[in-house]
Amino acid sequence: MTTLVTGATGFIGSHVARQLVAAGSRVRVLVRPGSNLRALEGLSVERVEGDLQDLASLDRALRGVRRVFHVAADYRLWLRHPEEIYKTNVEGTRRLFEVAAQAKVDRIVYTSSVATIAGVGSPGAALPSEQTSATLDQMIGHYKRSKFLAELEALKAALAGVPVVIVNPTAPVGPGDWKPTPTGRIIVDFLNGRMPAYVDTGLNVVPVEDVARGHLLAAERGRIGERYILGGRNMTLKEILDSLAVITGRAAPRLRLPHAVALAAGYANEFFARLAGREPQIPLEGVKMSRHRMFVRSDKAEKELGYQPGAAEPALRAAVCWYEEHGYVRGRAHTKSTREARAA
Repeated sequence: MTTLVTGATGFIGSHVARQLVAAGSRVRVLVRPGSNLRALEGLSVERVEGDLQDLASLDRALRGVRRVFHVAADYRLWLRHPEEIYKTNVEGTRRLFEVAAQAKVDRIVYTSSVATIAGVGSPGAALPSEQTSATLDQMIGHYKRSKFLAELEALKAALAGVPVVIVNPTAPVGPGDWKPTPTGRIIVDFLNGRMPAYVDTGLNVVPVEDVARGHLLAAERGRIGERYILGGRNMTLKEILDSLAVITGRAAPRLRLPHAVALAAGYANEFFARLAGREPQIPLEGVKMSRHRMFVRSDKAEKELGYQPGAAEPALRAAVCWYEEHGYVRGRAHTKSTREARAA
């Protein structure tokens, strides 16, 4: 049985592809021409060049495929041309479902985002879950809106009989985050001493390997048309930074920045970045999103899929070691975490 993975050059997608290969699956990956293939090094997979916008390439990629992991997404919090993210995340997802339905695949696991669920609950209410309802108006920024609309496409396809299961990863950390992701940038900025202050926000941190394993479990045990949060531990940003301080031996920032100040800095940084024709260092959408703690619970995946997330601290330690070993930390000696890993 051939399994297609889209987004296999990305953080989560590369781990999904590796776990599939390790399980003995024949894996095909859809890669765009000119894509950076570092995440696939040493991995025995069949590569098909193409794009979610190219129907002919989707036909080629899906020929003989029985199972699909649609992990590909445009995950940017700042875009010069916002329409690009909707073409990939919404139109591209719809197109893939249409071609996959024609190919009569047995199962599609669609990678949504916790962004469609978290941060929309009322203060003091229970933690958001798969049952939490949200509206497009509650989605902050183009990334969250595009993923919300793409998830609606997945639900619509499932209602039409396409065998789609939805997974909603939280904030994965660990090795192989080449880009890096926005969560990874927090770690890299900390390691490079570029985080003098923090804001009162929070994330649900989970080892990336467990998120990938959750995808495979969803393919085996997930119910069509259902969504499953693949999360780990709810941590405030201060708790994450304190954990990184313990791991690295470096001091965590003590200054808590009011959201109003962070928002003003975001507007100013984006204004000057546009004038300079470059990406802002402080994405305004990220600042706006930080007003809400992205806390959730993932007991549905644990109960129905057998999903068992690991601890956050070892995943943060693995991420630190990986970033240091791959040159993301410049002009500094390796932290005690890397030295201890080498000694072991």
